[in-house]
Amino acid sequence: MKNGFDNDKYLKIQSEHIKERISKFGDKLYLEFGGKLFDDFHASRVLPGFQPDSKLRMLMQLKDDAEIIIVISAIDIEKNKVRGDIGITYDEDVLRLREVFQSRGFYVSSVVITHCNGQASAAAYRERLERMGIQVYYHYTIEGYPTNVDLIDSEEGFGKNDYVETSRPLVVVTAPGPGSGKMAVCLSQLYQENRRGLKAGYAKFETFPIWSIPLKHPVNVAYEAATADLNDVNMIDPFHLEAYGKTTVNYNRDIEIFPVLNAIFEGIYGENPYKSPTDMGVNMAGFCISDDEVCCEASYAEIIRRYFTALCNLANGKSTENEVNKISLLMKQAKIKPEDRRATVAARERKEQEGVATAAIELADGTLITAKTSPLLGPSAALLLNATKHLAGIDHSVKLIPQEMIEPIQNTKVALLHGHNPRLHTDEVLVALSMLSLHDDNCRRALACLPQLKDCQVHSTVMLSEVDHKIFKKLGVGLTCDPIRKK
Repeated sequence: MKNGFDNDKYLKIQSEHIKERISKFGDKLYLEFGGKLFDDFHASRVLPGFQPDSKLRMLMQLKDDAEIIIVISAIDIEKNKVRGDIGITYDEDVLRLREVFQSRGFYVSSVVITHCNGQASAAAYRERLERMGIQVYYHYTIEGYPTNVDLIDSEEGFGKNDYVETSRPLVVVTAPGPGSGKMAVCLSQLYQENRRGLKAGYAKFETFPIWSIPLKHPVNVAYEAATADLNDVNMIDPFHLEAYGKTTVNYNRDIEIFPVLNAIFEGIYGENPYKSPTDMGVNMAGFCISDDEVCCEASYAEIIRRYFTALCNLANGKSTENEVNKISLLMKQAKIKPEDRRATVAARERKEQEGVATAAIELADGTLITAKTSPLLGPSAALLLNATKHLAGIDHSVKLIPQEMIEPIQNTKVALLHGHNPRLHTDEVLVALSMLSLHDDNCRRALACLPQLKDCQVHSTVMLSEVDHKIFKKLGVGLTCDPIRKK
């Protein structure tokens, strides 16, 4: 994949702007980190060249003065909400984030559970964390939030929340995903700090939407597709337009909450240092796009990928038709369609020819490789073999894994482990290849080609198992599936 984003420039100018913002406040700065702090794969997909850990690398320069608060919503705990990119629940991801931050030398001071309304699952989670020695705080649901400013900015609003004890001048507030309540935690802390005579500030580090590019730029549209389950909407920032006469892009939740932040700042300082939601941010990503065409194409691919994900989630009962319809509308606005994905067309054409489930991959040079299901292999497993054989220059007729080796594995899966699908999955094929590679040069060459699959695109005409999803994810392959269950 070609790069369309200058990551070195981004690290330089982004860190400079964060340091500048920190210097503007007195006793303490609450810095809300939107998106993923160290594994922002969405950003790396729509801005080719962006490194998933860029934000963490910047923060490393400030770690001696910083502490981290991790926020999770009681609603997400109750729903067992899953991070789509790594396939684990938000409550488990809190522990993963904490462990990663601590391994990098960061001080993680506490966890805040937001949107509390007496949920038993939230109470159980709090008890679990406290048994692990983790400090936990509750922030409660406020009726009329975010529009009832008088209630929010009162003892019965933010005043009811637990006061989060902090000890360092920079407090980074992050979460497993969007909608967790990070901004509300920051604002609540400003209110609580003011009651205690401390002058605290707030800033926001949100990569998307990118304020300095057009509202309907594909990168911003891809963000709407990524947050379709939250019903986020990109908007022109009306406050910024009124204050400066300049058009910038923000999203609905920040615009809706701005009057609350404005009231809180006026209560603390007598005036708000920010004239708009855009002012609150420190995002410089738009100035680091080095090839707009590359980023546009990557964003189109991301929107289509999100569409297929939403379709499969709907088929599995994990999303709603509203989510699918919203992404479908975004695709029409962007003038793209599922068939613009070459791997999708190739897989469907092969299915039409064979009458069975198929899969296709578009390799880095544009070559399309297809595969079909068989009594021995599922379509994704067969595709891995076909693709690696092509890359290694091995004739397609060569059988890398002999049938006499596959059949005993199938017998174990069905007869001994009581499985229903005898066909080998991608992980089982890779294990078999690894064993055979000790004595078979073809298998060894095929395995050596696996890294070349990174950033390639795959489509399956049936929904794949969780195991197959994880294997493709580890290989760095972009996967989509038609919302059809295997027979």
